[in-house]
Amino acid sequence: MVKAISAKSGMITVLTAKQETSAYSMQSDQLQQIAQDIIQLTRKAGASSAEAEVSFGTGQNVSVRQGETENIEYNRDKGCSVTVYFGQRKGYASTSDLSPQALKDTVEAACNIAKYTAQDPFCGLADANLMATEFPDLSLHHPWQIDVDAALALAKRCEAAALAVDTRISNSEGASIYSQSGAFAYANSHGFIGGYPSSRHSISCSVIAEADGLMQRDYWYSSARDAHDLATPEQVGQTAGSRTVKRLGARPIKTGQYPVLFEAPLASGLIGTLISAISGGNLYRKSSFLLDSLGQPIASALLQIDENPFVLKGAGSSAFDSEGVACRPRTLVENGVLQGYLLGSYSARKLGMQSTGNAGGAHNIMVRSTGHSLEQLLHTMGTGLLVTELLGHGMNMVTGDYSRGAAGYWIENGQIVHPVEEITIAGNMKDMLKSIVAIGNDTIPNSSRLT
Repeated sequence: MVKAISAKSGMITVLTAKQETSAYSMQSDQLQQIAQDIIQLTRKAGASSAEAEVSFGTGQNVSVRQGETENIEYNRDKGCSVTVYFGQRKGYASTSDLSPQALKDTVEAACNIAKYTAQDPFCGLADANLMATEFPDLSLHHPWQIDVDAALALAKRCEAAALAVDTRISNSEGASIYSQSGAFAYANSHGFIGGYPSSRHSISCSVIAEADGLMQRDYWYSSARDAHDLATPEQVGQTAGSRTVKRLGARPIKTGQYPVLFEAPLASGLIGTLISAISGGNLYRKSSFLLDSLGQPIASALLQIDENPFVLKGAGSSAFDSEGVACRPRTLVENGVLQGYLLGSYSARKLGMQSTGNAGGAHNIMVRSTGHSLEQLLHTMGTGLLVTELLGHGMNMVTGDYSRGAAGYWIENGQIVHPVEEITIAGNMKDMLKSIVAIGNDTIPNSSRLT
């Protein structure tokens, strides 16, 4: 069943949209046929192997500010990319025109490029025996039939809820409603063909509060594949407003060494840094602080990280990676010990290993909790810093050195004392990972990394 949210105040209304679902299913089938046609064209051009991806998508984004319409955007995108191999020479070309002549021209361009590239013994399709053969329905496509007026009404409700939180909220950066649906297909000369439709929707809001001539800003959002799973506009707005007001009166703290607790959305980013460090590109380039760490302790024994590509409605769910290799659930870190890398076929060959089905990235990274609530984590920490915002990109992937601007709250005896701003937190990721003493249970399901 496809869901939609009504613009009326109150509860979310569920509507069916069978016609739109059927249209996207047909579109997905058409894309698969185009991908197969491209592979046939590469064979006629003499390529020893080839792969092609074709995609189509539509989206709508509306925003309001101070109760007035600020922006209405539509997008309708389509395109294809083709990679050809002549032995160990590779050529690549892409187009946004899916007409038969444009596809022929794109294949010809890729073949011509291959003539001028150097031989690379590590390039080529992923091994045929690794191709996915099972394609479970992961419930990734839930189109949202919402017109502009209804979307604007939702955005206005969201912003109004934020502004109503506190009289000190003096301004708004707006609220927005975004909806996207599309489909893609991938084929290669092993005979693999796969693809599926998908969707992504979100509600977001950002406001500004003022006290004693000083202003603070914060935001909140909700994102899901199914609009029925979104937080209500009022919930998003109230959270954005509450977070903003709590930051009023922020001030720096003295330089020192303190325990640090990262709020769940930021903890997700830290786990993302770890994931980058065990990804093939950084490993074979020797630009990772976790180089040669397979089978070694890299973190506290409390850290357990799993990858599950088969989560229903998951942001990172897929039966296969961008090379057609089958995805599978697995444990990446167990009791602090690194159990596996994230590899596509190219990086795997460079490292003398086998693809792990991660061409294109990770699939639903899940960090196991130690069962602590936020309140319990604060009590365990006692005195220290709760970080709710990070600024800049001060991360050295080679050494693990970490230095970023931060804001949050100073904690004493497990209680928030005052908000904090204009500080820098610094350390080394290897030390930070090994110093983990607890992991919260407040999962934020807005991304493919659940912490």
